[in-house]
Amino acid sequence: MEKADTSEPSAQGGNALADQHIVENIFERSLWSVRFIVLLGVIFGALSAIVLFLAGSTEIYHILVGYIQVGAHPLTHEQILIGIIGAVDFYLIGLVLIIFSFGIYELFISDIDIARIEGGFGSILDIENLDDLKNKIIKVIIMVLIVTFFQRILSMEFTTSIDMLAMAVSICLICVGVYFLGRHGH
Repeated sequence: MEKADTSEPSAQGGNALADQHIVENIFERSLWSVRFIVLLGVIFGALSAIVLFLAGSTEIYHILVGYIQVGAHPLTHEQILIGIIGAVDFYLIGLVLIIFSFGIYELFISDIDIARIEGGFGSILDIENLDDLKNKIIKVIIMVLIVTFFQRILSMEFTTSIDMLAMAVSICLICVGVYFLGRHGH
């Protein structure tokens, strides 16, 4: 069989593709093209983020309308806080999906050149490998868990002193975890 005739230099500076058998070259090009399947994750991750941002904004809109309505049953302080914290939760999960979409696009497809030229994204796009992406996502997920925990605490009814103690211990453990996460440098 014939060898593939390409003159693309390899990372080592040689013509590695020229030394390949044509079947091997076709197979490797096909295999390399499979990476474009991650575009589904990028597209649907971005669309999901948009839906979550719209849902969070709708949540806040309903809180504002409920607060402003005259003659209706006014919202309690707890209802307002729970609604707004729920919206923040939607926003944070949307951020996870945006970071995920940017990260897998940059890892598997290409750098987002326009973002680097215009700037403004800072360290969001500094993703060198899957561990960097995982660490960025884990930070936001931890924030989501903290916000969700805060939302649950607001809606809880404390009946005994043990309930209050459990809440205080839980908050303390979250603070310790966030402290150590910050010290780790991620």
